[in-house]
Amino acid sequence: MEKSSLNGEERAWLGQSQSQLTTSADDADDADEGETSSVDRPAWDSKLQYVLAQVGFSVGLGNVWRFPYLCHQNGGGAFMLLYVFLLLVVGVPLFFMELAAGQSIRQGSIGVWKHISPKLAGIGYSSCMVCFYVALYYNVIIAWSLFYLGNSFQYPLPWHQCPIDVYTNATVKECTKSSPTSYFWFRRALDITNSIDESGEFNPIMTGCLLAAWAIVSLAMIKGIKSSAKVMYFSSVFPYVVLFIFLIRGLMLDGAIEGITYMFYPKLEIWGSVQVWRQAATQVFFALGLGYGSVIAYSSYNPVNNNCHRDALMVSGINFMTSVLASLVVFVVLGFRAKTIAQSCVVSNLGLLNVMVTEGSTQHWWPWFNITEPSTVAIDDYRGWYRHYSSMVGPNITDCSLEKEMNKGVEGTGLAFIAFTEVMALFPGSPFWSTLFFLMLLNLGLSTMFGTMQGILTPLMDNFSLLGRHRTLLTVSSCVLGFVIGLLFTQRSGNYFVTMFDDYSATLPLIIVVIFETISVSWVYGTDRFMDDIEVMLKWRPPVVYKYLWKYVCVLAMVGLLAASFLRMVLKRPTYTSWNQDTASEKTLEYPDWAMAMIVLLILLASLPVPIVYINFLVQSRRIRCINSEDRDSPDTQREMYTKCNSVEQLDFTHQDRTKGQEAPRVGPIFLPGGHEPHRLLPQQEDDEEDTGV
Repeated sequence: MEKSSLNGEERAWLGQSQSQLTTSADDADDADEGETSSVDRPAWDSKLQYVLAQVGFSVGLGNVWRFPYLCHQNGGGAFMLLYVFLLLVVGVPLFFMELAAGQSIRQGSIGVWKHISPKLAGIGYSSCMVCFYVALYYNVIIAWSLFYLGNSFQYPLPWHQCPIDVYTNATVKECTKSSPTSYFWFRRALDITNSIDESGEFNPIMTGCLLAAWAIVSLAMIKGIKSSAKVMYFSSVFPYVVLFIFLIRGLMLDGAIEGITYMFYPKLEIWGSVQVWRQAATQVFFALGLGYGSVIAYSSYNPVNNNCHRDALMVSGINFMTSVLASLVVFVVLGFRAKTIAQSCVVSNLGLLNVMVTEGSTQHWWPWFNITEPSTVAIDDYRGWYRHYSSMVGPNITDCSLEKEMNKGVEGTGLAFIAFTEVMALFPGSPFWSTLFFLMLLNLGLSTMFGTMQGILTPLMDNFSLLGRHRTLLTVSSCVLGFVIGLLFTQRSGNYFVTMFDDYSATLPLIIVVIFETISVSWVYGTDRFMDDIEVMLKWRPPVVYKYLWKYVCVLAMVGLLAASFLRMVLKRPTYTSWNQDTASEKTLEYPDWAMAMIVLLILLASLPVPIVYINFLVQSRRIRCINSEDRDSPDTQREMYTKCNSVEQLDFTHQDRTKGQEAPRVGPIFLPGGHEPHRLLPQQEDDEEDTGV
């Protein structure tokens, strides 16, 4: 990086005024040490290993339960087109920028932004903070997957039917009012409280599962990328195998076509909604893992001449196709679930209707279909009849809407731990399918978790040599700390804190981080210089369109996303979904004041390193400038420095006289500042003598 002449002059002056002359041997040692550290830096064993690591990090649980929900709620195929557009103009350029920066500078997130400008090193620290937040709650989701995986090895599955109350010998009321899968999730797995204000005691089973999850992460990463990359071969590939198996199985189910049709039905009017653009941009942002520092950390282990542009296009494409594949799987399964529930509703209502017809009270609106065989009646036929005669049949006969069932439990944990578990309980051989599904979730979570932890460990080891020399201790200590803080999420109210961290601890800080990253490359370092660096690496220059995307489009898009997210948080008080045990239903509640303070604190803690490091740099620079100015104006300092240099020179001549014929080190040219005078060359030996670098 270019340094101003003033900074270089100050640095030279301080170095000479604060220490004795340094020998050339010391400089050689430092050079050797830097060269050795570069050579000793770990590297990927193969390109396949690196690609699997990047894909494993970017493809996570959000592809399975967040993207399908957004696609379904925001216009189906129209949302996909909008997503692809934002992926191309914002996602791919920013992803390419992070890959190129990490590969060129060969440092973690802290080192990369410090290299671009020391005053911007706080960007890297903010990335580490956000990664730590994400690691805390992400491993809790892995713990939930472990719990469900352990309960999948029994038949029938424990969430297949409601349990019996041992005291009343009747079905548990909370389960009867909701469903077996909802009861198992909220009562057996989480043992959840009614609100975030009721903390409750620790959930011992989940605490043990969380300990097991952190132990797995620690063992997989204890040797750095050498150990985690080997696990990636399985954790990154296995989810695709399971998704294809579920897709093939799902296409054979009744209701699969209805599910796919419902998902892809285009609603182009959604393009006029600012909220939809915000959600699409946020999904692009989080799907690629921008701002975490993990992308930079992984690419820093690449050879300098690796084609990172092709990697950016390939990983982004794989990420999008995975989202589409996961959406297909989700909606063929949800289509089957919705049609099964709707058909059961038709059968139940026609049973009641048959009783009414038998009693002779409904002859004047006898239905045109055969109610004696309710299982053969199509849902559309029943709904058409119901629309005409609903006012005559009374409250006992209800509508049976497939669309209404499709809208239930399609986002987040509700999709994975309620809707999907309900469907798998209906499959023949349900324990097998349940085991496959939760193994897939476990591997998706672990591959993302490895990348998240790498975004924490790599910058710390690169910038603090002590930590770099104790990689194993740092990894284990980080995992222990994560487990201890993660006990917050194993309380009975822990699920509410998971929601809080997922919604607010990463969103705004990450957007801020990416804005500063883009400004650092585009306006501080310069897009032309950055393109020159990429050209040196790749031996060809990227298309000029990246220059304008980085400089204008990406910056404006991220600032707009930050403003929209901030306004939504300010104008609409944040809420969370709670489970009410008495009514056995979900309820939307506002966060209490102390929880709002916690949300603000989390955002501030993650964002503050950027301004703190920047202000600290300015203060230190001003202090150095003041000291430099005082020292330059001091006659005593000039006289002292001049005397020292002449003394060294005299000692050197004396040493030459004593050694006579022996070759002695010679003093080369030394530049010292002389108050307001120009720099003066002190007396020295003949110009053709060897320079020792003293």
